[in-house]
Amino acid sequence: MKSYSFEDIKRIDYSKYAPLFALVILIILSALASEHFLKFRNITNILRQVSYTGTIALGMTFVIVAAGIDLSVGSMVALVGVLAIYLMNYLGTSVFAVVAAVFVAILVGSLCGAVNGLIVTRGKITSFIATLATMSIFRSLTLYVSEAGEVISHNDIYPEIGGGYFLNIPYPVLIFLGLAVFFHFLLNNTAFGRHVCAVGANRQVAIYSAIKVRWVTFMTFVISGFTVGVTAILLSSRLNSVSPGDAGIFYELDAIAAVVIGGTPLAGGKGTIWGTVIGAIILGIINNMLNMLGVSPYLQGTVKGLIILIAVLAQYKSN
Repeated sequence: MKSYSFEDIKRIDYSKYAPLFALVILIILSALASEHFLKFRNITNILRQVSYTGTIALGMTFVIVAAGIDLSVGSMVALVGVLAIYLMNYLGTSVFAVVAAVFVAILVGSLCGAVNGLIVTRGKITSFIATLATMSIFRSLTLYVSEAGEVISHNDIYPEIGGGYFLNIPYPVLIFLGLAVFFHFLLNNTAFGRHVCAVGANRQVAIYSAIKVRWVTFMTFVISGFTVGVTAILLSSRLNSVSPGDAGIFYELDAIAAVVIGGTPLAGGKGTIWGTVIGAIILGIINNMLNMLGVSPYLQGTVKGLIILIAVLAQYKSN
């Protein structure tokens, strides 16, 4: 059996596990603050709530690791959700209509991500400006297509996607965790994942290393769009409707916050999917506890903003 010396313990990179330590401490404090926190129903409710923005955060991780940013994901959720429900209502109330809507939502989300990728790679516009513009465009198109009115599904099968359970665990949670496993493998065990890290670490060196930088950057935005398509289905099926003005509002901020809290630096070059999962759960627990403790919803944004600042400062200090 291998033994560990004091020097081995000193060499452990504790900053790598900082999000996990923070999560454990937060769980302990929350359990002490409220006797209802550790109830199974409350835990599954937290996981369900974070699964929407958490799924988007998985795709956002790839974009940020490649030293980019995607501010359009919230508006994209609304647009994809509206188009999916319109298509489903047009096709009728059959299972085929639901399957077609899911397929089209993922396709349209990926295409919207591809648009962002093309603007960044071919138009040579920084991702911040490019996605800031498409954020406005996608929201405007959503309001135009829906005439600023709520779009309601007429299919009784559709709500089962977002509201169903397997072994008392909501489907959105299972989908979120399943995608996390897949994206963890993609980022850590494939050439594409290594190329994403290389592009984020040093773009010029990546070019000299014969990495297809444009293609890699483009695909990170497609992945982000794909996760938006999944979230649009999960959210719209849960509510059985989409409100074009409110759907996905501030999702981009929650997704970015989850990635940053999870330990991925905004400068890019490295990151972990499970760190992002932990970051999303941390945000969910904080929101849950603020509600349980009766903190004004107007102050909850302040708390979230302070946590993001602390996470970024911690990364800066560790570097």
